[in-house]
Amino acid sequence: MLTDIYNTTYKFIELCNFNILNFIFIGFTVVIVIFGSLINIVETLLPDCLRQSFRYGKHCHKGPANALISMTEIPKSWFKHFYIFSFTWSLLALSLLLKGFIMNATAPELVLEFLDFVAGGQANRNVQVNSTSALVASVLLTIQCARRFYETNFVQIFSKNSKINWSHYLVGHLHYFGAILALLSNTEGFVRGTLPSAFSLKHITLIQCLCIFIFHFSWTQQYKSNMILVNLRKDAKSGEVKTENHLLPTGGFFNIISSPHMFFEVVMYLAILGLLHTSTTWLLVVIWVFVNQLANALLTHKWYKENFKNYPKNRKALIPFIL
Repeated sequence: MLTDIYNTTYKFIELCNFNILNFIFIGFTVVIVIFGSLINIVETLLPDCLRQSFRYGKHCHKGPANALISMTEIPKSWFKHFYIFSFTWSLLALSLLLKGFIMNATAPELVLEFLDFVAGGQANRNVQVNSTSALVASVLLTIQCARRFYETNFVQIFSKNSKINWSHYLVGHLHYFGAILALLSNTEGFVRGTLPSAFSLKHITLIQCLCIFIFHFSWTQQYKSNMILVNLRKDAKSGEVKTENHLLPTGGFFNIISSPHMFFEVVMYLAILGLLHTSTTWLLVVIWVFVNQLANALLTHKWYKENFKNYPKNRKALIPFIL
């Protein structure tokens, strides 16, 4: 029975060239554009249940709570689960890429079947990314997931009463699940009938080298921004947690934008796009990351201005000097 369902579904996927990964990221983008726009523009006209579902963290919904929506809320500290999963998943992808290089072999049949299923079917998958670019991108994504795993599990201070909706939790896992598959789905050695090309630094262009540098700069600046937020809740001398309140951050890129950690998240994904610029699915990933970070940054910026009377007027929400 299950085999019949799988075969029927796969035939539909291949016949219609239905790329599940593309569908997920396009869907995420459409939803966040619609609901993000509604929340940021006409929030007062929306029902409390919708506002409560969308908002979380410092800009969580402060009005009447919907009992049903409250039942679907979980601790915001569960954000750490995203990075336990993503770090493990990214390491698996990196190991498969390295194995392909070392053995000069196509990915295992099970991996090929899975990628065929989620990326449009065997007949519709083709090589868009050379294996060297994919390997470098995989290394960058893995070290990002590793650092976020470290931060959320050992450094970040979550408010005990802060909640997120289960939908945010699900989307977080689907994002990393899909983004890492997007990296592999059209890469040499992960498309049937292809082998990974020999690793060579000659395959990395000057533009890609620039992208690697930009990624490294953004990676370090995001860490510094996150540490500024962490240290706001600690005693400077003892290092003990002194508050769970959201305070006004200053220093670094916080002096010009309200959410530098979100800004550098977008820049890192753009930098990886420089390595995977021929990948349609990765482009969709970047668009989704941008609109998601923008929606959250606008809410955060609004919250800062509402809660700090002397909030610096020169600060923008997400993009320095622009937005």
